[in-house]
Amino acid sequence: MAINKSTAPVLFSDLQLSARTLKGLNECNYRDLTEIQRRTINYALQGRDIVAAAKTGSGKTLALVPIIEHLYNEKWEKDHGLRALVIAPSRELAQQIYDVIGRVAKYHDVSIGLIIGGKDLRREKKNIDRCNILIGTPGRILHHMDQTFIFNCDNTKYLVLDEADRCLDMGFKQQMDSIIKNLPAERQTLLFSATQTKSVQDLARLSLKNNAMYVNAHEHATYATPDGLQQLYMICNLGDKLSLLWSFLRTHQKHKIVVFLTTCNQVTFVHKAFQQMKPSLNLSLLALHGHLHQDKRSKTCAEFGRKQHAVMFATDAASRGLDFSNVTWIVQMDCPEDVATYIHRVGRSARRNNGGESLLVLLPSEIKMIEKLQSNNIPIKQSKSLGLSETPRIRAVKRKEKKEAKIEKSKNEDGESSDKDVNKIDINHKNEISTFHDEDDESDDCITIKRKNVQIDDNEDSEPENNYVSKKVVTKAAAAKKTLRKNIIPNKKINFDEEGQEIIDSAKSKVSNLGREYENEETSGINIKVAREILKEEDKVDKLRYQQKIREKHREEKMKRKALKKGQKDEEDNDNDNADGSYDSGEENSESESLNQLISDLPDPDKIYGKIENTSDEESDDDDEGVIHRYLQGFLILLILFII
Repeated sequence: MAINKSTAPVLFSDLQLSARTLKGLNECNYRDLTEIQRRTINYALQGRDIVAAAKTGSGKTLALVPIIEHLYNEKWEKDHGLRALVIAPSRELAQQIYDVIGRVAKYHDVSIGLIIGGKDLRREKKNIDRCNILIGTPGRILHHMDQTFIFNCDNTKYLVLDEADRCLDMGFKQQMDSIIKNLPAERQTLLFSATQTKSVQDLARLSLKNNAMYVNAHEHATYATPDGLQQLYMICNLGDKLSLLWSFLRTHQKHKIVVFLTTCNQVTFVHKAFQQMKPSLNLSLLALHGHLHQDKRSKTCAEFGRKQHAVMFATDAASRGLDFSNVTWIVQMDCPEDVATYIHRVGRSARRNNGGESLLVLLPSEIKMIEKLQSNNIPIKQSKSLGLSETPRIRAVKRKEKKEAKIEKSKNEDGESSDKDVNKIDINHKNEISTFHDEDDESDDCITIKRKNVQIDDNEDSEPENNYVSKKVVTKAAAAKKTLRKNIIPNKKINFDEEGQEIIDSAKSKVSNLGREYENEETSGINIKVAREILKEEDKVDKLRYQQKIREKHREEKMKRKALKKGQKDEEDNDNDNADGSYDSGEENSESESLNQLISDLPDPDKIYGKIENTSDEESDDDDEGVIHRYLQGFLILLILFII
């Protein structure tokens, strides 16, 4: 539908908006209407369904202002539940819409909620029934519809799809179909995108009304991309891509650049590799991809938005809808999937009628993509200058190259020396053959062979030996590697007994023969069957060792008991001996006294037997012995009688 330009609104104040909405717009410095806003807001205020397409950076997010006005006019309050549902294909875009709508609706009494992956699910479940405008991604919204019982969509009247073609494609088809089934049929639907879907089936799924408005804000534009965007492409071999990117960043250090790569692993690798390269870049290097935690992704987007000079390596997660200020270069290191992906990627630059540049790097086999782009009104030209001002230096790569060159040089030297040895052997062999023929043919006058001595000059032997030894510092890492190559186990302590046998610590190594053989095997992995047998053998050895310990313990206790008993017995014997000695001395004294008394009472034998004279010395000795013998006999008789 054509609009009369003379009567078309130019400012937000020309629209029928409330004072609260205009106040929020003025504080955000939103005063002039863009083409897409001018052609859609009035019809959205009238309650009509809208399918709108506009170039990137044309202000499609502010076309959601009619949703705020509808809730204000209906006097919808926080306790009334969900009234409007806004769906975006990516978390970052949903966050951006939430921030913009929150600032514009600052003075309205409405609650706005954000539900995206990576956030606190319990908190969302707790507060989801208090939201009047809910913004989220398809997966998270469907998750709450299925599992949050307080999430009620019966009163939902407004449905907004930002980047509608992406929301309705095969990636979100099942999720979007399930969400639409849970919404009331009577509702107002708004679709916005830079590459709007024209599929009848997609539009039929949304149940659009008959009076729906189809708006293409730039249908008469010459190009599908922003006018201020200069677009270049370059043909490059796969092995030269990183060098090209490095040189490009080295020569554009005063710019704000977004580098698009295909996969998350590529983004991670390039980001970490460029951080290690020397000389380092005077730029902040950031990474954004789907494998990062949501908090990290949000911080990266906020940091890149604040900085004036930075580089962000990103996947297509950052290709749709994100508004980064003053992005001067868009570099696509991989061929985009289709024309729509290319348009959304380059749309991160040249926003709000500003200037920008883009570079597409293609392989020789991807040149057909240029024809597709040019056929879709995209002005792209070839840049023949690669701009390789210098090659990056990576320490690990340089060390590897030096090592490979040294190995190749040593191989070449070994090959040359082996060839020289073979030549020497051949020459000697020829000399032996010639001498053999000379000796056999000495007697033959007909055949004579003239031998010529060959002088072999060994240039290598004649050269003076170079005895210079390079004083190379041996590092700890090199010493450790040398030790490992010699199969020496470091920090290993071996104890020996008095007989010279190794003392094995069962807590640190295997004791059984089977266990030792298994440890000495140079095999990778674990053999379960062998491990079970080793455990059984080790259990047997442990049981034997335990039994031996118990026996030794019992033996020690037995020896202690014996020693204790023996000590006690010796003490008792000593006590008895002391007691017996004192008793015997008393008895001996009494016996000696009684014996002296008895002897004194005995009659004199000389009186009874008479005195015998000794005639000689021998006889006198015999008599003395006899007297003593008789005295002893008498003493013994008296002692026996006393005891009895």
